[in-house]
Amino acid sequence: MSEKALLAWIRSRPSPGADPSFLALDTGIGDDCAVLATEGGDALVVTTDMLVEGVHFRIEEGAARIGRKAVAVSLSDVAAMGCAPRFVFVSAGLAPGTPDDAARDLVDSMNAIAERHGAIVCGGDVVASPGGLTLSTTVLGVGRTGRVLRRSAAEVGDRILVTGDLGGSLRGGHLDFEPRCAEGVALAARPGVHAMIDVSDGLSTDLHHILEESGAGARVEAACIPISAAARATAERSDRSALGHALNDGEDFELLFTADPEEAARLLAEPPFETALTDVGEIRPAAEGAVLVLDDDEERPLRAEGHEHLC
Repeated sequence: MSEKALLAWIRSRPSPGADPSFLALDTGIGDDCAVLATEGGDALVVTTDMLVEGVHFRIEEGAARIGRKAVAVSLSDVAAMGCAPRFVFVSAGLAPGTPDDAARDLVDSMNAIAERHGAIVCGGDVVASPGGLTLSTTVLGVGRTGRVLRRSAAEVGDRILVTGDLGGSLRGGHLDFEPRCAEGVALAARPGVHAMIDVSDGLSTDLHHILEESGAGARVEAACIPISAAARATAERSDRSALGHALNDGEDFELLFTADPEEAARLLAEPPFETALTDVGEIRPAAEGAVLVLDDDEERPLRAEGHEHLC
C-alpha cells in the first residue's frame, strides 16, 4: 500500500468525538496539523513527525544537526498553519552504546531550535532502539492572528507563491533549514492569503495536496520557480534537471501558499519579512488539472513526483 493510499484509508475510519466541554476537533487528518477548538474559542494546532536513521538522516551527519532537524520539521508544520509553536514533546529511540556527548548534543540542539522560535521542549520519552536512532516529535501551537490556514482554502484565480528557493536539500539543507515560523504567522495576518502548506515532499507533490483538498487545478510557470544553487549543483551530477530537483526533491521546508491577486501584489511589493517571495503560478478550475508551462510555452501535466515514503 502506498503512503497516499494508507493515509486515505486511515482518514476514512470513524473516530470518537472529543468532549465538547473542553475540546472539539475542527480539522483532523489531511492537513499539516490537526486543529482543535478550545473552550475559550482559541485554535490549538497539533502535529507529530518521526525521523528514522537511514531514511531521514545519516548518523555521521552529527547528533546536533539531527536533533535540530527533528524539532524543526514539526515547527515547520505549525508554521504552515499560520500558527506559532509553543510546546514540544520528543520521544527518542537510542541505539545501545550511544555516546553520552551525542545524547547531550541531541537534546541541546532540540532546545535551541525550539527556543529560537518561541517554544519549549517540555516532555517526552527515551527508549532503547536496536535498529538505530529514531526520533518522534510532537509540537503544539496557537493561532496568534485568529486565523488558521488550511490546505483546503485555495480559490480559483489565486496566485501561487513560495518562500525562499527550492531543490538540492540533500546537500545539507534538509538538516540546516530554518522553519518559516514568523513568516507563517505574518501570512496568516493577511486576509487575502487563503491556503498554505510547507514544502516537505517537493513542490509538485505538496501543491497537489492543496489542489486535492481545495478541489482545484493549477497553472505553474517553470521559468518562475526559484531554483536553489544546491539544486543546480546537484543537477550537474544527476540525471535530473535543476528544475526537476526544485519541483521534486522535497525537504525544503519553505511555505507554499495561495493568495488573491491583490494580496499577492501587495506581498510582493512590500513583503512583511525578509525571506524572498516568488509568484509561480495561478489556481485554476479543477477541470483544467495541474499544468506546468515550460520556457517555450509548451504545456505538460504537472505530476506529483516528489517524495513518497512507502514506495
